[in-house]
Amino acid sequence: MPRYTPPIRDMQFVLHELLGVQAEYAAMPRHAEVSRDLIDQVLVEGGRFCAEVLLPINRSGDEEGCTYEGDGVVRTPKGFKEAWNQFRDAGWPTLNCDPTLGGQGLPATVGIAFQEMMNATNQAFSMYPGLTHGAYDCLLAHGTAEQKALYLPRLVSGEWMGTMCLTEPHCGTDLGLLRTRAEPEAAGGYRITGTKIFISAGEHDLVTNIVHLVLARLPGAPAGTRGISLFIVPKYLVGPDGSLGARNGVKAARIEEKMGIHASATCVMDFDGALGTLVGEPNKGLNAMFVMMNAARIGVGMQSLGLTEAAYQNSVDYARERGQGRSLTGAKAPDQAADPIIVHPDVRRMLLTQRAYLEGSRAFAYWLGLHADRAEHHPDEDERKASHDLLALLTPVVKAFLTDNGFLCANLAMQVYGGHGYIREWGMEQFVRDARINMIYEGTNTIQALDLLGRKVLGDNGARLRQFGGLIRELVEEHGTREDMAEFINPLADLGEKVEKLTLEIGMKALQNPDEAGAAAVDYLRVIGHLVMAYFWARMARIALDHPQDDFYKAKLMVARFYFARLLPETAGAIRSARAGSASLMAMDAALF
Repeated sequence: MPRYTPPIRDMQFVLHELLGVQAEYAAMPRHAEVSRDLIDQVLVEGGRFCAEVLLPINRSGDEEGCTYEGDGVVRTPKGFKEAWNQFRDAGWPTLNCDPTLGGQGLPATVGIAFQEMMNATNQAFSMYPGLTHGAYDCLLAHGTAEQKALYLPRLVSGEWMGTMCLTEPHCGTDLGLLRTRAEPEAAGGYRITGTKIFISAGEHDLVTNIVHLVLARLPGAPAGTRGISLFIVPKYLVGPDGSLGARNGVKAARIEEKMGIHASATCVMDFDGALGTLVGEPNKGLNAMFVMMNAARIGVGMQSLGLTEAAYQNSVDYARERGQGRSLTGAKAPDQAADPIIVHPDVRRMLLTQRAYLEGSRAFAYWLGLHADRAEHHPDEDERKASHDLLALLTPVVKAFLTDNGFLCANLAMQVYGGHGYIREWGMEQFVRDARINMIYEGTNTIQALDLLGRKVLGDNGARLRQFGGLIRELVEEHGTREDMAEFINPLADLGEKVEKLTLEIGMKALQNPDEAGAAAVDYLRVIGHLVMAYFWARMARIALDHPQDDFYKAKLMVARFYFARLLPETAGAIRSARAGSASLMAMDAALF
């Protein structure tokens, strides 16, 4: 079974040394009393829970999977219900929730760090509380006072769980095609009828009630996305005091047989006149649901970050122990029959690629979590807006760039193991299977790229991108004259200039032909992802240079040098590809494919 050691030291480095979160929180009345000691205690205890409770049921949960027993009944694998009860009893569902609703009120950044550890040890399990917290966010923002009082304390405590029900058999990303109906009831409420697919945690045996948030159309609603409303549809009808009544008209028709995350109950859900209540305004449901979807996009990035950590830890252990061949520069373990494979340059390339993406992604994701806190709780309106804009710009990047890299790194970990990586008992093949879904759900990575380029960059004429560019310029101006920072600052500044030119070029071409943006989008997101990562690696290198005698910082500096030497050059090809235009993609008639 794969092992996992919570990477507490690197988490502390990012939170305290790179981001200075305690000083940031001190400026937010909501979090002013959140101390470094409290944050570190949460990390240590969270890591212990994940390693001791969630990791042992990860492989067994994958092998057993969820079971559909007929008539809408779904069973989770052995040990999952017990783990959920431990999870709930320890208070982990309440971590980031409002104290007035029974939550602990800790910052989003701390919750993101805990999410990473959950995903490293059991991605399938992590989806149950992840979807529930998304439902909590949505209802907190758009629910009525009565809805909040009835549902939120029970979602916060983990007594109930939540889902989001969007996708239909004919309708994935294009929600304008949605057909599920909502008919008003004379006595109040709405009857929801339709079928939803790919519904994570749609049915299971972990809790007594499941709160579905369902997109549907009211009679006479406008066509397309302008005619979608959002409804609460509980598995069991709920009395005014929260007591459970009759079974509602919603059932799982079956569970999806998936490539990975087998212990996550992904269901086809049939709504047959199920009673629901409207959330927010009629025909404004997609706006309300986007609260949940945006949180989920960051959450999916954390899934891949966690898997990357787990894959890296195990592959580096294997590389230290597995003897194969001799070093090209002479035997490094002459007393052994062969040298450990970590002496070979290409094995080191695979390990360092994992580590560079891992540690750079952690810095990026935690920083984005900090801006989520600032956007919500900073007392200065201008600061809130600035953080909100950065969050909007980079959410598609944290989803797509981290999940692309997470799948790459899981495959590299498998490759380090050689043939053993392809064998189930070592655990690498599960990491690969589990990581693959992250590039697809919550909007495929192509959709994220189109969102980034079309809405977030060209949509505001590059204003938000220039805001992030301002952070880069500040770093360049502060450290550009330091000789020991030149190897980091110069490539970062150069890429920043190239991104400005590339953005302008694509924008001008897209005015003439919108397909130009579609053709460039995926490459463009890749370039922006590297721009962000180079920014954080330059910042981390600056800190490491101040501690030349400490092994932790020595390693950080070496990984930074690897990133700039070996990974950042990918941007040259991506820029060239983005500039190639749409003609080579669109010229061939569809019949000729």
